[in-house]
Amino acid sequence: MAALSRYASIFGLRGMQRAGAVQNAMHAAHPQPPHGYLPSVGTDRGLQGTGVGSALLGQQLADCDRLGQPAYLESSNVTHLPFYEKLGFRVTGEIRLPEGGPTLWPMWRDPDPVAGRAARQGAPRGSSERRPMR
Repeated sequence: MAALSRYASIFGLRGMQRAGAVQNAMHAAHPQPPHGYLPSVGTDRGLQGTGVGSALLGQQLADCDRLGQPAYLESSNVTHLPFYEKLGFRVTGEIRLPEGGPTLWPMWRDPDPVAGRAARQGAPRGSSERRPMR
């Protein structure tokens, strides 16, 4: 509760109302089935294209596969959708944020059962038992 009063003093009532509307829009679109949620993913511009983002996401997705759990994220940049699609995500809709906020694209990725089985059996990364990420 103390954090709420601090946020209000920083953002003001109008900012708090807008933040609440954004949270409500995102919550309404958030899927109900159990899943791994990747709420914030980003790579420094100087490191984009070097594999850092793929490596970070790859570890999280390997954990989801091992657990047999889907993954969910929202992308705020349409140009990043192909990157996530290469990792097996698919766009499930659009979230239009209130008051002229950006569009978000919710994305869902089903677990890879082959990779998950290999991870549970202790197969080393890159073994022939692992299927490449979609």
